[in-house]
Amino acid sequence: MSSEWVFNLYVFVLATFVGYQVISRVPPLLHTPLMSGTNAISGISLVASLLAAGSHHFVSQILGFIAVSCATINVVGGFMITDRMLRMFKRKDPPPARAKLGEGKAS
Repeated sequence: MSSEWVFNLYVFVLATFVGYQVISRVPPLLHTPLMSGTNAISGISLVASLLAAGSHHFVSQILGFIAVSCATINVVGGFMITDRMLRMFKRKDPPPARAKLGEGKAS
């Protein structure tokens, strides 16, 4: 096992632990906005998966295609959730004012 592989494994385990601790402490009220924003940020992984799909190795191309598909679904879903959430908090148009009987007519 090379020292670079051990270092990468260490970073992965540490990131997994920190990510779990951060997400588990988010109140339920903020969970949906946080997750929709996080899904939109996963566009970065879409760029990386496009690079993997464009490589010259057959296995990398297959895995890159799968990653492109999953990342695209994730990004689109994140924007759909954000749009739905923003529509939930949008003000509804006030009902039109009704004219009272007898007003506005000259007698």
